[in-house]
Amino acid sequence: MTMLALALICAPISAPCLQEPEADKRPGFLSFEEGDPDRKRGLQGGLEGAEPGYVFIAPLNGTATHLVDRSGTVRHTWEHESSPASGSYLLDDGTLIRCGRADKDVHFRGGGIGGILQKVAPDGTLLWSWRLADENTHHHHDIEPLPNGNILLIAWERISQADAGLHGRAKHHVGKAGLWTDKVMEIRPVLPDRAEVVWEWRSWNHVVQDAYEGRKAFAYPSDHPGRIDINAEHRDAPPLDAAQRAAVKAREEGMAALGYVGGEDPDDEHLEKLDRDGDWMHTNSIDYHPGLDLILLSSPELNEIFLIDHSTTTAEAATSKGGRWGRGGELLWRWGNPRNYGAGTDSDRRLWYQHDPSFLDGPPDELRILVFNNGSGRSGDSFSSVLELVLPWTPEQGFTRHPDAAWGPVEPAWEYSDPGRFYSAFISGAERLAGGNTLICSGAAGRAFEVDAAGKLVWDYYNPLGGDVDPPDHAGNAPPLALFRAEHVAPDHPGLKALGL
Repeated sequence: MTMLALALICAPISAPCLQEPEADKRPGFLSFEEGDPDRKRGLQGGLEGAEPGYVFIAPLNGTATHLVDRSGTVRHTWEHESSPASGSYLLDDGTLIRCGRADKDVHFRGGGIGGILQKVAPDGTLLWSWRLADENTHHHHDIEPLPNGNILLIAWERISQADAGLHGRAKHHVGKAGLWTDKVMEIRPVLPDRAEVVWEWRSWNHVVQDAYEGRKAFAYPSDHPGRIDINAEHRDAPPLDAAQRAAVKAREEGMAALGYVGGEDPDDEHLEKLDRDGDWMHTNSIDYHPGLDLILLSSPELNEIFLIDHSTTTAEAATSKGGRWGRGGELLWRWGNPRNYGAGTDSDRRLWYQHDPSFLDGPPDELRILVFNNGSGRSGDSFSSVLELVLPWTPEQGFTRHPDAAWGPVEPAWEYSDPGRFYSAFISGAERLAGGNTLICSGAAGRAFEVDAAGKLVWDYYNPLGGDVDPPDHAGNAPPLALFRAEHVAPDHPGLKALGL
């Protein structure tokens, strides 16, 4: 580790935890300070040291997208018919790509639900609108515009209750609604209201389970770290490695020799038919690395971030062979909760309901990621942090790890936190700016702020916009002025010219 990285990790970036008065009724999903109901919204202070440019503000409980300058002034607004599912993206020609929320004839439910993808002209004219929301598939959360004009998106895919059981999902963890696995689709927009699917990756092709030997997808997660344990989020203990499995088998054989037989089916005490949602991964963000053709995903329910290979064909993406790295659609790297693949315990967990991992620019022989670590469920006082990770990757070997160890890194190269003053249990994001500062969105509070490399606060803004739409029952219940994310727009962005800025 370099001295610079060590200095950043050790920088005094934390503050004493502020105790909440007993009589105060502020919600527990954000910090005491950020939840101040008497706070005046808008710019709080700080322009010196902040990087120039604009910030996209798309309030979750509103129907408009705003471009705000660093003084807190709204410089451009797009009006829409639907509330957003996530953030928005400004293209070089000044058009806006956004995710809208489908509120009619919906078959799925949950925070981040979308279903509508749109392209909007600078004057608000709707150029393209495509709906992906039926009883079997529903877009949710994020999208990622690609250099070729296509769009990557995340979608729920309904797996029936029966099929989920046949693949080894514990029956008391799948209800009548089925199991909603996530898939990634690459689409080519076809104006005015269609899209062509040109590539697809399904997580369902890469699940594993060790609970039921006679069912599909049976294998040991510790032997297949590139697959996702279908029971990972609710199992009582981490998967066993080969030595542990041998010890268990020897013990069972010894017990059988003494006349003891096998135990009950793990599901026997949970035979009720549950009417519950099936969103077990809740993948909440997607990012793309054009140079390496990699896709970065975030599953907060599993407390992990994943990398998959986009250089595969759709057929290869359904297997464990093919693509640039030769592993098809298997996970190339994962981080945050090694317990899920038998390489750690609860004490080794590093992510808590994280959001918005993104690739960082850097040398060609290095791969870095920034991620917003929400901290929901963290032991002790709840607080959020932003982590910068240097991945165990080389251009020649790809992603490496010792067979008996978790994927690295062991420690972040940079970390920002401010316990007591900065905490959002859900939504939120972070973005590294060109000059080295970091723009952070504490989503539950509707707060966007910027810190420099030493953790100094240089810009602070509380969103005053939106709040005029009550979220429907199927779309979660974010606070009135909450933001899914805040996106930076650099002052030299080509799209600004079309907006007259």
